[in-house]
Amino acid sequence: MASLKDMRVRIASTKATQKITKAMQMVAASKLRRAQNAAEAARPYATKMDAVISNIAAAANGSPGAPPLLAGTGKNDVHLLLVCTGERGLSGAFNSAIVRLARERAQSLLAQGKEVKFFCVGRKGYEQLRRTFEKRIVEHLDLRSVRQIGFVNAEDIAQKVLARFDAGEFDVCTLFYSRFQSVIAQIPTAQQIIPLEVVAPAASAAPATSYEYEPEEDEILGSLLPRNLAVQIFRALLENNASFYGAQMSAMDSATRNAGEMIRKQTLIYNRTRQAQITKELIEIISGAEAV
Repeated sequence: MASLKDMRVRIASTKATQKITKAMQMVAASKLRRAQNAAEAARPYATKMDAVISNIAAAANGSPGAPPLLAGTGKNDVHLLLVCTGERGLSGAFNSAIVRLARERAQSLLAQGKEVKFFCVGRKGYEQLRRTFEKRIVEHLDLRSVRQIGFVNAEDIAQKVLARFDAGEFDVCTLFYSRFQSVIAQIPTAQQIIPLEVVAPAASAAPATSYEYEPEEDEILGSLLPRNLAVQIFRALLENNASFYGAQMSAMDSATRNAGEMIRKQTLIYNRTRQAQITKELIEIISGAEAV
């Protein structure tokens, strides 16, 4: 059994850990509100851009001049998985849930005889995927030096993806990120961004208004599609940022409560051990007095 001194050290160590987790929880809570507002503000813009492009693409899709970002390469052999995760841990299952979804997609594609490549954004996803898919990782982007995610970061990623697409390195690109729902719920999401998946209007919906475009649809899409790619990536980065702080806040709250429970149990064991030791010493003193 551990000595009383060891028990006191263990209790003090647990209390120090509890202070750290509590501080991290408060920091995550303070950053969550701003990150959540940014993610929610980006959703209407990204959704409306999708709707506008879908409307234009409905007329242009299938035409000989349809941009490759919409029509695709005509093949489905090489897949690029753009996996966006966090730069830091201590956030529960936030990073591992995104990686698990990407890994399952990769294994499914490989089983179908497809070629899979990874573009990792974020240190944690890269570290996890490197264990099993190191040779398939074609690029890794680290955002640790970025204090606040901006559209310029998404544009940089989009340009790198487009350069690889224009070079014929892949046929399909799928974006993986975590969509923020609440502090306790972050949803791992896979979204195909190349070629763009056009959402067809529901059969029960009212007939779409007919528009005439100038310049032609193909020319408009040639400009809008690359920007939409950056917008969707930007949205994913913002959703990830909010999801990270939500997951970290929840994880640190759980760790703080667990530390409190551990302190309670350790203190109880310490008091019982100390009481038993005092009782033993008293018995020895009384026995010695009676013997005299």
